[in-house]
Amino acid sequence: MTTSNRPSTVGMHRDSGSLAGIILAGGNGTRLSSLARAITGHDVPKQFCPLIGEETLLEQTRRRVALLIPSHQIMTVLMREHESFYKPLLDLSEPNLVIQPNNRGTAPAILYSLLRLIRLGHHGSVAIFPSDHYVGDDKRFMLHVEAAWKATLLSPERIVLLGVRADRPESQYGWIEPAHPIDFDKVELAMVTLVRRFWEKPHPDLAMKLWQRGFLWNSFVVVATTAALLDLFARVLPDLYIVLAPLLSVIATSCEREAISDIYGKLAADDFSNAIQRETGERLYVLPINGVEWNDLGEPSRVLVTLNQLGIHPKWMPTAIGV
Repeated sequence: MTTSNRPSTVGMHRDSGSLAGIILAGGNGTRLSSLARAITGHDVPKQFCPLIGEETLLEQTRRRVALLIPSHQIMTVLMREHESFYKPLLDLSEPNLVIQPNNRGTAPAILYSLLRLIRLGHHGSVAIFPSDHYVGDDKRFMLHVEAAWKATLLSPERIVLLGVRADRPESQYGWIEPAHPIDFDKVELAMVTLVRRFWEKPHPDLAMKLWQRGFLWNSFVVVATTAALLDLFARVLPDLYIVLAPLLSVIATSCEREAISDIYGKLAADDFSNAIQRETGERLYVLPINGVEWNDLGEPSRVLVTLNQLGIHPKWMPTAIGV
């Protein structure tokens, strides 16, 4: 793919050492639909719902990411049919909103966002964030993202995952088995290691063993250079790459909406986590997150547990307990 004929930069830096962000907020959040109804009285995708505190999960994620990445370098992936939910939260004229015509999983969402970043002049590293996580210490969490970013500057061909120190044998999470550490003198906070293996939603007995061995939860926060991510897509998901790559010439033009609608209408759904787990060789690193409480809020029970741990008892909680 060539970017020699791309347009002038629109609010992005051409510095190959800079960091951009991608926030994934285009899902339907069906597993939390009953809880969202208990909170708001109607169906609201979880990323637009104030599950923890007064802000929506999307607002909390954008605020957290902005501690490290300038807001004009943060891509937010959304779905067109959710406009009534995100319109009050975002400036719809921003060039860094990635509006999908429908949901085809996180792989197309991330590749589309990467192409938009390149079109707008960014060729440095990228950090990818889900929008449905609870993070106890935003500042410390983003310091770990910064450390992962430094690792990508030192080794641009590698992809760095952030792994969470597990506090229980959770069988509904993905786990990362770390291998031997890599010596990065300039990366602080935690030792970066190679990824030996992924364990996806293990049986409870196996989850107990993974926990006892100190394996990590997969946070699905990923940091890599744009080149490394595009290379991953081209090698591991070549059909998706071939279909989406032509978008580069029409992004930020009047043809983009029609082109993306046509392409998405033909796409099969695929998740980025599948692409990562198909990766081979010594390209994947994991950086453990130390000293930060974390929870994936994909299930109602996890939301309620997190609220109880924080001592937050919203007025809707008695209704929600029965969901």
